[in-house]
Amino acid sequence: MTSTSDPRQLRAQLDTLTTEAFRPELADIDRLPTLEIARLMNGEDSAVPAAVAACLPRIAAAVDAIAARMARGGRLIYAGAGTAGRLGVLDASECPPTFNTDPARVVGLIAGGPAAMVTSVEGAEDSPDLARADLDALVLTPDDTVVGVSASGRTPYAVGAVAHARTLGALTVGLACNADSALAAAAEHGIEVVVGPELLTGSTRLKAGTAQKLVLNLLSTITMIRLGKTYGNLMVDVRASNDKLRARSRRIVALATGATDGEIERALAETGGETKNAILTILAGVDGPTAARLLEESDGQLRAALAVAGG
Repeated sequence: MTSTSDPRQLRAQLDTLTTEAFRPELADIDRLPTLEIARLMNGEDSAVPAAVAACLPRIAAAVDAIAARMARGGRLIYAGAGTAGRLGVLDASECPPTFNTDPARVVGLIAGGPAAMVTSVEGAEDSPDLARADLDALVLTPDDTVVGVSASGRTPYAVGAVAHARTLGALTVGLACNADSALAAAAEHGIEVVVGPELLTGSTRLKAGTAQKLVLNLLSTITMIRLGKTYGNLMVDVRASNDKLRARSRRIVALATGATDGEIERALAETGGETKNAILTILAGVDGPTAARLLEESDGQLRAALAVAGG
């Protein structure tokens, strides 16, 4: 697979991007002491949260739209190339152990497939056709959301994914790090976190990558809060799949209920180790099967289940 783009045209495009701008004041960075380079990088990174903060209204609007569709059974799908794609895959992969989501509910697509997580797949990011094929394999519905992620905001794979998803009626979000990007323009919800030129020209895994990670954290975490995956700030849908998570599950039940260790162990045993169900059995004084039924009828929302149970 090869790109058909005119190299001169592509270079001209890159010359217009803030994330690709050359900074002559840093031309001698390789001659600086290591501590000074570290201070420079740290100073650059400190500006990223403010850039994200400027986009919070757009991010919040996107979250509300995503959560509404996921509540109807839809999926959250990230699509990107290179670093952007890897960040999407990372965020998606952390949702099952953190929020006990079905792995099929939050999906990360990277141009070139799984091999592109560790090696460059030539031409993959330049192919909107590949993006369309990857999305068609998932059989999109109008309840799904596709988030295109691209530092430049022009990556054909990300733009193609969003454009194709929109034609199929799915919700679309475009996350970029340059203003007036093609990606944001193609999406219903455009989020452009402008972090400025990078410390190393062309290395958009730095400030741009950090900004994208922060926004993806916001999108997935707040969506899961809206879906009832937390009780207050407790991760009550945590999947206790190892010793650390089992200990965390017991601690979360204790923080939510104030119950004794013996009560917590009995509740977890009765509910098959499900943290949320165990909390409900203790706070509402119901048995395991009743807790499961109340949560199912309340769409997994613990507060709603407690209200129905009179807890």
